[in-house]
Amino acid sequence: MLLNGDCPESLKKEERAAELPRENGLDEAEPGEETTGQEVIVIQDTGFSVKILAPGIEPFSLQVSPQEMVQEIHQVLMDREDTCHRTCFSLHLDGNMLDHFSELRSVEGLQEGSVLRVVEEPYTVREARIHVRHVRDLLKSLDPSDAFNGVDCNSLSFLSVFTDGDLGDSGKRKKGLEMDPIDCTPPEYILPGSRERPLCPLQPQNRDWKPLQCLKVLTMSGWNPPPGNRKMHGDLMYLFVITAEDRQVSITASTRGFYLNQSTAYHFNPKPASPRFLSHSLVELLNQISPTFKKNFAVLQKKRVQRHPFERIATPFQVYSWTAPQAEHAMDCVRAEDAYTSRLGYEEHIPGQTRDWNEELQTTRELPRKNLPERLLRERAIFKVHSDFTAAATRGAMAVIDGNVMAINPSEETKMQMFIWNNIFFSLGFDVRDHYKDFGGDVAAYVAPTNDLNGVRTYNAVDVEGLYTLGTVVVDYRGYRVTAQSIIPGILERDQEQSVIYGSIDFGKTVMSHPRYLELLERTSRPLKILRHRVLNDRDEEVELCSSVECKGIIGNDGRHYILDLLRTFPPDLNFLPVPGEGLPEECTRAGFPRAHRHKLCCLRQELVDAFVEHRYLLFMKLAALQLMQQKAGRMESSSTLENGDSLSSESKPEDPPGPEAGSEEEGGGASGLAKVKELAETIASDDGTADPRSREVIRNACKAVGSISSTAFDVRFNPDIFSPGVRFPESCQEEVRDQKQLLKDAAAFLLSCQIPGLVKDCIEHAVLPMDGATLAEVMRQRGINMRYLGKVLDLVVRSPAREQLDHIYKIGIGELITRSAKHIFKTYLQGVELSGLSAAISHFLNCFLSSYPNPVAHLPADELISKKRNRRRRNRPPGAADNTAWAVMTPQELWKNICQEAKNYFDFSLECETVDQAVETYGLQKITLLREISLKTGIQILLKEYSFDSRHKPAFTEEDVLNIFPVVKHVNPKASDAFHFFQSGQAKVQQGFLKEGCELINEALNLFNNVYGAMHVEICACLRLLARLHYIMGDYAEALSNQQKAVLMSERVMGIEHPNTIQEYMHLALYCFASSQLSTALSLLYRARYLTLLVFGEDHPEMALLDNNIGLVLHGVMEYDLSLRFLENALAVSTKYHGPKSLKVALSHHLVARVYESKAEFRSALQHEKEGYTIYKTQLGEDHEKTKESSEYLKCLTQQAVALQRTMNEIYRNGSSANIPPLKFTAPSMASVLEQLNVINGILFIPLSQKDLENLKAEVARRQQLQEASRNREKAEEPMVTEPEPAGAPEDSASQPQAAKDPSSPSLQG
Repeated sequence: MLLNGDCPESLKKEERAAELPRENGLDEAEPGEETTGQEVIVIQDTGFSVKILAPGIEPFSLQVSPQEMVQEIHQVLMDREDTCHRTCFSLHLDGNMLDHFSELRSVEGLQEGSVLRVVEEPYTVREARIHVRHVRDLLKSLDPSDAFNGVDCNSLSFLSVFTDGDLGDSGKRKKGLEMDPIDCTPPEYILPGSRERPLCPLQPQNRDWKPLQCLKVLTMSGWNPPPGNRKMHGDLMYLFVITAEDRQVSITASTRGFYLNQSTAYHFNPKPASPRFLSHSLVELLNQISPTFKKNFAVLQKKRVQRHPFERIATPFQVYSWTAPQAEHAMDCVRAEDAYTSRLGYEEHIPGQTRDWNEELQTTRELPRKNLPERLLRERAIFKVHSDFTAAATRGAMAVIDGNVMAINPSEETKMQMFIWNNIFFSLGFDVRDHYKDFGGDVAAYVAPTNDLNGVRTYNAVDVEGLYTLGTVVVDYRGYRVTAQSIIPGILERDQEQSVIYGSIDFGKTVMSHPRYLELLERTSRPLKILRHRVLNDRDEEVELCSSVECKGIIGNDGRHYILDLLRTFPPDLNFLPVPGEGLPEECTRAGFPRAHRHKLCCLRQELVDAFVEHRYLLFMKLAALQLMQQKAGRMESSSTLENGDSLSSESKPEDPPGPEAGSEEEGGGASGLAKVKELAETIASDDGTADPRSREVIRNACKAVGSISSTAFDVRFNPDIFSPGVRFPESCQEEVRDQKQLLKDAAAFLLSCQIPGLVKDCIEHAVLPMDGATLAEVMRQRGINMRYLGKVLDLVVRSPAREQLDHIYKIGIGELITRSAKHIFKTYLQGVELSGLSAAISHFLNCFLSSYPNPVAHLPADELISKKRNRRRRNRPPGAADNTAWAVMTPQELWKNICQEAKNYFDFSLECETVDQAVETYGLQKITLLREISLKTGIQILLKEYSFDSRHKPAFTEEDVLNIFPVVKHVNPKASDAFHFFQSGQAKVQQGFLKEGCELINEALNLFNNVYGAMHVEICACLRLLARLHYIMGDYAEALSNQQKAVLMSERVMGIEHPNTIQEYMHLALYCFASSQLSTALSLLYRARYLTLLVFGEDHPEMALLDNNIGLVLHGVMEYDLSLRFLENALAVSTKYHGPKSLKVALSHHLVARVYESKAEFRSALQHEKEGYTIYKTQLGEDHEKTKESSEYLKCLTQQAVALQRTMNEIYRNGSSANIPPLKFTAPSMASVLEQLNVINGILFIPLSQKDLENLKAEVARRQQLQEASRNREKAEEPMVTEPEPAGAPEDSASQPQAAKDPSSPSLQG
């Protein structure tokens, strides 16, 4: 998977740590086993190979590296085709047994060529269980049911269906460019203009899923556990098997292995049968008694090993699928056993104890982090514990809501109950004991956990030594919100009043402080922009805090300083917090703010605070610069003294906010004239010595003007307690409080006057291209805009002069608004439903929401009446379930009325629709898209089939169509910081045109990412995509293909099979396939991408233009002209709509269409399109631009061909059949020319890499960058002439795209 040892020299010097070899296949260990031993340390050693001798097979050699554990060799052997059936063995070197957990380098005498012998060990009950579980995993290794059911971090991937197996090999197998007649006709529903949006193709049936049946049944026998006398004969447990030949056998697992006994289903006879076939492995035993098993098991393992490892490695967090086919429910002994023994954590891995989550979470934070190897170990441990904790918390939360966990306060009413399971504390999102009475009651209690989680995320990212947060996961399931937290040692034994030594437990009446907490929190105050401030407690004493009053400090019995209740880490959002007597700035009142929200916990997002401070910093620089220039106009002064030069800029530049979001903000915030200001900043800084009181005056004025808390340097911070009900400030601080109030008002205004318009502008320029609700939400959050502003964003879109070009944003926004409102209603709707009515209730809700059927009737479970009477007294009902049938009376009219009301109340947006059909009609939405959005937001899983939403005769959904309801989980995502820095510097290098160096850095980043996250992660996906793109640009197609294939698989597995990111990855892969002459594969990948886009959004999206241009070009290449035109002309229409008829993209589109007409010899149409293109080039770029010249050349060429054709035709008319006709030259396009055009539209520039050219190019790039420093530095790094308003390029998130590899919107830089 990873390259050993080739890492840039500079890094070796920097950290003296070469790389992190992960050996062939070690990171592909079976996901079922937990490999705690895989803590790879960074070292300089290189690998070596050893010989493995296993019983019954030929010896083979294995590549290992010195810092691996012995146990990792075990993993490899359990995964290999020929040794996979062994689990209970040890490895011996020269007759000495190796310790499982020792590192290979510490084993004496182990070296290149050593022979390791596999020795079978006697079984124990635990080992026998692990063995049976492993055999079960091998039998089910191709079965997707775990992925559909959302279990054990399995998830779906369909790439192999479209590539017919692995791309790397098939490329070599298929003969070069011989045009095998490939069937290029896409299914009807993929063609432009099709109105049909089928659901079934979303999850095509994979051939490998038709499982080869090896056994009919493998289960634990009813005779378990063995009686005492049999235990003393070595019996560990009994299994019952029905072979494919229908033979029923009873098997004993004993310390020596597995053998047949004489028991039957009703008669216990543990004596060995004859022959008893004693085998150390269950697989060997079954091979002997069932020929079908022997044959099929071998085929199955061959197939398993051929699959791409990325199709089977576990993902770090569970991904759920919102659709699934009808599955046969099969008998599965392991699942059955798991269901009843409720295995907490992993008893079979950590014998006999549950995990102490808090201890694990905090110990990993305490690991040393002085150098790269230590930081990697630490980040890896933190990430592993977090993903395990998230999985355990999710399981526990579901068990709590399903009523399977006993409360710790069972006598209280259900809403008040709290639970402990597996050392995790669970509480429900209801307002217990009127805690949030002043903040909005239950509504506030519902949002508090997510605010708290954001706080935890933030403090974790700042990562101050000595300050601890709780492991926190928020789970939404069946309409309830459950908060899962790790438990502070000792907190359950004492009263909260005694434990809290910092902060307040009653929202600011009694407030405590503590010097150690102030010292720790002081260290977070700068990155988090939190102001240290004083408040009054109920005895009117001043108390100093460095956080909001709700933030509590508790010292656990382990002596650690914990902070919890971080729900007000960030300052309040005044737009949604009306305060009597406080007016907001004019920008806010104009937009109708302040508006009363449902709760008073609305906070600004961290991204907003950072953007605001950045904005203020620029303002500060400008003010200071302006005043200085006025002073200097008086006296010219050389500012060559820069000894203490950087003091101001280094102090004042706010530290980089944690997390990747910061990057995009930084570039976006810039305003013109920045270069001058930056220069002057140093001047200011140099004057800021004792030298000149007038300069200090300048700084003081500028500081005052931007609300800085210091008068000598820029430093903007917020007091999170301002406007907090119940918090009072001392008299002495009144001025500071007044300034802080003003700052908050300014921040609220900044959101409305800068961030939202900035977002809309980016959308017009296609700098961001959301495709569904989730990507829109992400784009908003990156700019610090909360989702409650969605109505305001849509208002601005409607009023925008470029309304037409924002059509896609408007549709996504309206869809998001409707589904979010529906989700709010669904939440309360579900709380009244008991378990037996869930599928009926959910299908009824979906019918009311999406079906055109006017009056759907809910089917109540049949036994409702009987159970009703008994239920009255049951205490242990799910929380809040009062009337269990109230849900059944909902009607579509009522639901849509509520949705419109909710949209108005929550988002302040008026929807003009009373039914789903009106909504679809008015806003151009798709029902299938709405279904996907609501399912993803609420965790519903529905049956994969075609739904007739529009039928007025029967409802679209029946209760059989609702398969499952999954939890929606929010958790912290620990980051790999070093890897991320490598990745960013790699991107920067690429943008400067240093491809080779960039590639090395990104390879290094990939190594580090793998080391922290394991093999699967969103960030690794971005890394692989960029690597693939770089290899492609540098001409290494095979490497590009291999990396991009991994990127697609990973995107499918960790983001979802139809996530917009996955669609992007499919498009890139198609391009690289085409370049490697795998034409039919390229087409099927593009068709898949188009289908997914249609399902997720529909046809009318700017991205569709790029997709259709790609499809059209490939079809042109395989001479399917008519089909090609359908796609290219659609692309032309979409481009014209979204980029304006005068854009260079449209000119290019005209040219592509003209080329196809030329190939068809329809010269008139070709000329017409090329003329359009020529006109655009001429007006946009001028007569002398090479594009304009190219276009006019092509026009001449077309005219000549047209004239020649006309001559020939005239000749035929004159002389009839005897005419002497010169053969006509029709040009079938060459693959090279098609590929060239593909590169142009996908924004890939090939740079001729001769040394001189490179030098020139770098100089040119540097010159241009200086020129553009002043203007906003969007993606124009390589634009030849910046005449076009829109930035070009493959529209992708600019954060993870290399920019040398981006297209200037005109395709003129063609190597």
